[in-house]
Amino acid sequence: MNNTYTDLVHQTFDFPQEGFDVKENYLHFNGLDIKKLIDKYGTPFKLTYLPKIGMQVNRAKKMFNDAIKKHRYDGNYYYCYCTKSSHFSFMVEETLKHDVHIETSFAYDIEIIKQLYKRRKITKDKIIICNGFKTKAYTRAIARLINDGFKNVIPILDNKNEFEDYKRLIRSKDPVNIGLRIASEEEPTFDFYTSRLGIRSRDVLEFYVDKIKGNDKFQLKMLHFFMNKGIKDDIYYWSELNKVVNLYCQLKKICPELKGLNIGGGFPIKHSLGFDYDYTYMVNEIVSNIKNVCKKNKVDVPDIYTEFGSFTVGESGAVIYSVLDDKQQNDREIWYMIDSSFITTLPDTWGIGEKFLMLPINKWDKEYQEVHLGGLTCDSHDFYTSEEHINAVFLPKIDKDKGAEPLYIGFFHTGAYQDQLAGYGGIKHCMIPSPKHVVVEYNKNGELEDWLYAKEQSAQSMLKLLGYIR
Repeated sequence: MNNTYTDLVHQTFDFPQEGFDVKENYLHFNGLDIKKLIDKYGTPFKLTYLPKIGMQVNRAKKMFNDAIKKHRYDGNYYYCYCTKSSHFSFMVEETLKHDVHIETSFAYDIEIIKQLYKRRKITKDKIIICNGFKTKAYTRAIARLINDGFKNVIPILDNKNEFEDYKRLIRSKDPVNIGLRIASEEEPTFDFYTSRLGIRSRDVLEFYVDKIKGNDKFQLKMLHFFMNKGIKDDIYYWSELNKVVNLYCQLKKICPELKGLNIGGGFPIKHSLGFDYDYTYMVNEIVSNIKNVCKKNKVDVPDIYTEFGSFTVGESGAVIYSVLDDKQQNDREIWYMIDSSFITTLPDTWGIGEKFLMLPINKWDKEYQEVHLGGLTCDSHDFYTSEEHINAVFLPKIDKDKGAEPLYIGFFHTGAYQDQLAGYGGIKHCMIPSPKHVVVEYNKNGELEDWLYAKEQSAQSMLKLLGYIR
């Protein structure tokens, strides 16, 4: 009977796969020898592999541009990165190297825009789409950006009152482009029927006619649409997309300057070796659907904008842990205790039950067993007990011989949202520190180079935040 971990993976999946391979019983991630990084930095640590970002951006651009060519679609495609997925400077700047535009969500994002301009990473021609429900600080920051000469800032109106702020604050001599976000309907199994974001679709035409049409200071340039469930091949997504495209056609007939349709983000990323999503098919269907509805309504097709966040940076990230010990708690349950916490390093596993792609780094030639993974906090929910493709976790058995190498495990494609949700560098549950953060990128000589972005968080930094050290 074949019962090594290698046998398990080969019997369950097609392996090796893009981004994952095993050499001499050690896992390699995008060609990186993870064990060498463990030897150099120790665990736990977060890993960011920057070259993956460009690969994802160029992949999406090629798919959309190929679909535009295939369907003879008379419009352009614009790739935008939503900064909320990861605000780290090295992530945003790496993304910008690949000719993308930016989507913001809050007032502080505008300060990032200013710093990027100051550091000559962007020009004032960069398209900046300003999304989200706007506080007064946010609308003031957007207005200042436009008044300072940023030519392609597009505030997306999330509610009707927001427009009044721009009328009062913006002093541009040229007409300012604005967008309208449509409140999408969610599938019946969701917690609510209609998104809290955006304006009701039945109010859009009236709002445009009453407030925007004929106003010399503003012109409606974009309709924005996004479903919380993401871009999925089901009746709910295609139905909502068609509703929005039909609304675009109605508006286009009375608003000739309307040119853009923003379909938001929502491309999934691989969270299992069994991941199966036909990106090319979905892109072709999106382009084809938009063209067909516009043709039926006899209006010009819109330029297509996307705001991919997780798709852009998610697959660039990983978190590497050591298994400290195992605990047999009853006849059936074996716990592997990691040297960090899932709550503090991968909060989506705790908050929304997200499953990430989890694999051992070493011991692929060892016998495997079903285990539960436990974090260091005393919270009963600090655990990981199932994977996306199966309601269980299987890992190699631990070798307890003196001097034996520990078992190392990695959670992969964790590059989006986890640091933002966990509050990188702040106070953590049970004062579990933020781990080291290692970045891998190409240097000026075109060679891969790793460097330490941040050391493990110290007790002193937490005590200072808590007021014990002044």
